[in-house]
Amino acid sequence: MRLATITNWAYGATVLLTIVSGATMLLSSSAQEHERVAVERRFALDRATERLAEDVYRLTDRARQYLNTGDATYQVLYAREATDTDKLEERLRRIAKAGATPAELAVLREGLRWADSLRDEQTEALAAQADGNTPRARQILFGAEYERELDRAITMVERFQEQLDQRTEIEIAEATRISRIWRTTSEFMLAITAFLFLCVLYFVFKRRVLRPVVRLSDVVNRLAAQDYGVEPPTYEDVDEIGDMAQAIRVFRENGIERQRLEAVQEAERASRALLARMTQRMQGCDTLDALTDVVQRFVPEIVPGFAGRLYVLDPDSNRLEETGNWLDPQHSGSAFSTLDCWALRRGLPHRPAGETIDVPCAHLDLDGADALPDTLCLPLIAQRQTLGLIYFESRKARGEQRFPENYLQMLSENIGLALSNLRLRERLQAMALTDSLTGLSNRRNFEEELPLTLAKAERDATALSFLMLDIDHFKRINDGFGHEAGDSVLRAVGAALRQAMREDTRIFRYGGEEFLVMLPGADSAQAMERAEDLRTRIGGLEILHHGEPLGPVTVSIGLATTPDHCPAAKLLRTADAALYRAKDLGRNRVEAAQPRKDERRAS
Repeated sequence: MRLATITNWAYGATVLLTIVSGATMLLSSSAQEHERVAVERRFALDRATERLAEDVYRLTDRARQYLNTGDATYQVLYAREATDTDKLEERLRRIAKAGATPAELAVLREGLRWADSLRDEQTEALAAQADGNTPRARQILFGAEYERELDRAITMVERFQEQLDQRTEIEIAEATRISRIWRTTSEFMLAITAFLFLCVLYFVFKRRVLRPVVRLSDVVNRLAAQDYGVEPPTYEDVDEIGDMAQAIRVFRENGIERQRLEAVQEAERASRALLARMTQRMQGCDTLDALTDVVQRFVPEIVPGFAGRLYVLDPDSNRLEETGNWLDPQHSGSAFSTLDCWALRRGLPHRPAGETIDVPCAHLDLDGADALPDTLCLPLIAQRQTLGLIYFESRKARGEQRFPENYLQMLSENIGLALSNLRLRERLQAMALTDSLTGLSNRRNFEEELPLTLAKAERDATALSFLMLDIDHFKRINDGFGHEAGDSVLRAVGAALRQAMREDTRIFRYGGEEFLVMLPGADSAQAMERAEDLRTRIGGLEILHHGEPLGPVTVSIGLATTPDHCPAAKLLRTADAALYRAKDLGRNRVEAAQPRKDERRAS
C-alpha cells in the first residue's frame, strides 16, 4: 500500500475520530444543558408552588387577623390579595408550562382544590363577620375542619414539591450521568485520535520512511561512487518507497549496463588502437617477412581466442602459400590452390559453420572432426586484385565465441592494402634497380650492393671476384645494323649471362655494353673458369635481326679477385683495368688482374 494511501486513510480516520469526539463533546454539552434546564425548571416550579403555599397562609392570616382585631384594614388587604391570586386553571397552566408532569399536576390540582375550598370558607367567614355573626366566622376560620383542609392543601403542595424534587434530582442525575458518559467518550476518542496519529507518525516516518530511506541512502551513496555491486533492498509494498527502490534498482541496472558498454567501448578503443598501430607498422614494412611478423604479433591481440594463418598468393603457380600463423590452427593446410577456397572464388568472406548453412572450403582438413569447425576465410583484395587470404578458426565450441566481423573486415582490408603497397614497392624498387632492356640489375643496384658485398667479404675473410664484361665492337653493330640490332645483342648477352650463372651470382648491366658479374666466395682460378665459360657461351650465340644473322658476338672480360689481386676497396677499379688490358690485347679474351709491384713486395 502506498504511503499516500496510508496517509489518506490515517487522515480520514483522524478526521472521523475528531468529528466523533466533537459530537460527543456536543452531546456532553447538551446533557449539561439538560441538567441546567432541569435545575432552572425546578427553580421555577419551586417559586410557583412556594407562592401558592404563601398565598394560602397569607389569605388565612388576613382573614383571621380581621376576625381577631375587627380592623377593616385587614379586610381591605385580604380583598386585594384575594384579587391578585390567580384562578385554579390559570395557575395549573403556568405550572404545566413551567415543566410539571401530569402526575405532578394531578397532585397540585388536588392541593389547589383544597386551597380554593379554603377561600370559599374564608369568604363565608368574612360574610358572617360582616353580618355580626362573629362566632360563626370564628368557627369557620378557627375550626378543626378548616385546619384539616389547610393541612391538606399544604400537604398536597408539599407532596407536589417532593415529587418535583425527586423528578428533578433524577433528571439532574441522569443528565449528569449522560454528560459524564459523553465526556468520557470524547476523551477516549481524543486519546484514540492522538494514539492513531502517533502510530501513523511512527509507522510512516520510522518504519516506512526513515529506515528504508536510510538503507536507500546508503545504496545511493555507493552507487554514486560507481559501486554497482551493491544490491538495493526489495520492497514489495506498492508505495513511494517501493517506487524509489525500483528507480534505484533501474539506475543500478543502467549503471551496470553502462559499465559493460564502457568496457566494450574501451575494448573497442584498445582494439582500434592496436589495429591502427598494426596498420602503421605494416606500412613501414619493406619485406614480406617483416609484414608477416607484424601480423603474427598483432592479430592475436586484436581478435583473441581465434587461431589463424596468413596466406600470400603466388601469381606464377596460382597457389596460396602460408607465410605465418598464430595459436596453432588445426584445420587448414600450409598451401592450396585458389580454387580450393570459396572466399577467393567469390571475392567475399566465407564462413561455412555460421548462422546459415554453407559449403566448407576444400582446403579444410575435416578428418577426425566431430562437427564442422567454425572457420572464416577473408580474401585479401586491394585495387580489385586478389593478393592473399587470412584464415581464422574459433578455439571454442560453436556459439560460445562470435567472430568480431567488423574488426576482421578491417584487418583484411588493412593487410590487403599493406600487401598491395609492399608489392607496389617491390615493383617500383625492381623498376628502379633493374635494367628494362636486359632484365638484369642496373648500375644503381650495383652501387647499393657493392658496399654490403665488400664488407661481408672482409668480415668473413672470404674471396670475392669481379668479372667486367664488354661487348666487342658494339659501336660497329649499332652503326651497321641500327640501335634495334644493338638492343637485340644486349638482350641476348643478358639472357646468356642469366642462364650461365649460379644462384649466388649477381649480374649487373654496368654501362652501355658493359656488364659486371659478382662471384662471392670464388677465388681467381674459379673466377677464371667461370669467365671462360661465359666468353664461350656468348661467342656461340646466334643473334638474328629481322631474320638475318648479325654474325658472331664476342666479349672481353677483365677479372679481379680479392685478396689475390687487390684489396676489396680496389676490386672494381682493378677489374676495370684488367678489362682494358683484355681489349688492348686483341679482345675476345679473359685477362686476370696483375698485382702491382708494391703489392707483390707486400705479399
